[in-house]
Amino acid sequence: MKKIYTIGIVTFLFLCGLQSCKEFVDIDSPNFQMVTDDVYSKEETTIAAVKGIYNQLYEANFSTYGVSLLGAMSGDLLFARTDTYLPFNQHELFSINTTDATFNQNIWSSAYNIIYMANRALEGLENASVSKELRQELRGQVLFIRAFTYFYLTNLYGEVPLLLTSDYHLNAVAPRNPVEEVWQQIERDLDEAITLLQEATEYTNGERYYVNRTVVEALRARVYLYREDWVNAEIFSTEVIDRTDVYDLVAPENVFRANSQEAIWQITPDGVDNFVPEEATHFLLRPHSSTTGSTITGNTALTDNLIHSFAPLDTRRVWIGEAISETEQAYFAEKYWFDITGTTEQYSMVIRLAEQYLIRAEARAMQNKLTEAIEDLDHIRERAGIDLLADNNPDIGQQSLLDSIMLERSRELFSEWGHRWFDLKRTGQAKTVFGDDPSWQNTDVLYPIPGEERLKNPFLSQNDGYGN
Repeated sequence: MKKIYTIGIVTFLFLCGLQSCKEFVDIDSPNFQMVTDDVYSKEETTIAAVKGIYNQLYEANFSTYGVSLLGAMSGDLLFARTDTYLPFNQHELFSINTTDATFNQNIWSSAYNIIYMANRALEGLENASVSKELRQELRGQVLFIRAFTYFYLTNLYGEVPLLLTSDYHLNAVAPRNPVEEVWQQIERDLDEAITLLQEATEYTNGERYYVNRTVVEALRARVYLYREDWVNAEIFSTEVIDRTDVYDLVAPENVFRANSQEAIWQITPDGVDNFVPEEATHFLLRPHSSTTGSTITGNTALTDNLIHSFAPLDTRRVWIGEAISETEQAYFAEKYWFDITGTTEQYSMVIRLAEQYLIRAEARAMQNKLTEAIEDLDHIRERAGIDLLADNNPDIGQQSLLDSIMLERSRELFSEWGHRWFDLKRTGQAKTVFGDDPSWQNTDVLYPIPGEERLKNPFLSQNDGYGN
């Protein structure tokens, strides 16, 4: 029965994301599709409703591979081997009637579907017939998911509609909110979630795809970093790093395994066997033989600049695959792979400990705590098996150290959640890195608001550089 409840509620919430819930309940529904009052009248179905949001995160384009793939393209870590993704390489995106516009539309719509589901759950939890403790726990998880989703929306698009209700009629005509208002809501959601959630050691069923308080604190540290609140970025990343009984850096070949000790939060569909993360499908390249000779199949490959940034003995090279044909040699991200044993070995990594060391290193460097920042960066370098700054360059200056941190972020987090693209934008380096590209305009730091959404909602304005 548990799986039936989960599937039913996912279907209910997803369909509500596509149309008015009033319209939905007017339709004759299969028995497993329950109206909201029924969903939140029992503990089992209330829990299942929130699990449905987790499962939808696995389905959503933005949270499976969309941000990771397209962000890496925009951030100059991947290059297009076919015309499919070329506009993201060239920063020549269109808002409608092109393939890149479809990718962009899929990120936007899938993210807002998650937000709708989160708002629906928050409303249902208000009067749910469950214990106060369970209500608080589930509310904290859902608030985090909403904040997490808005984090990516505002970093990709800037001003976005800030939807805090499931009222379809209000949402359908909502204008874009100022970026500052979106950030403030992200912070409010995260701060409330921290007060509601359990300690770090409490992962539901030991699975690191459920949100606990440390997951929230890790994203809060990142948000403080982006907001240039260096003191709090250091404080919150330290909270995470200090939980050594739960989290640790592990050998590169084990980082992306299911429930890795480095994992703070991962995504996987609940109850699915032999799960393979979508990243494996979209990043891997494979040689292919035919009657006309051998070729390489796959749409993208890692850029030479990224490959050459790694020292020859860097142990993270295990994350770089190589494909060779008669006419081509290409490198690809191999943080994920296709398992041949028939068991689930990996979950999709979302937040991990290495990022927290890099957050704290940057926050400390910005406060001129250079010795402590070097120590944090050297944790990452030591795991990678490369020379330590404390040994080779202990007197490094602040700007050079910040440059080293940015380089290490690129090498450590490539092909993960658009980190490089967002780093270039938040530090003002995008115009420097891409300034010599004749197709680059400074307005390219934001993706266009999807044209399909603007046709449906006349109150949605467009980002500069993409017409009216």
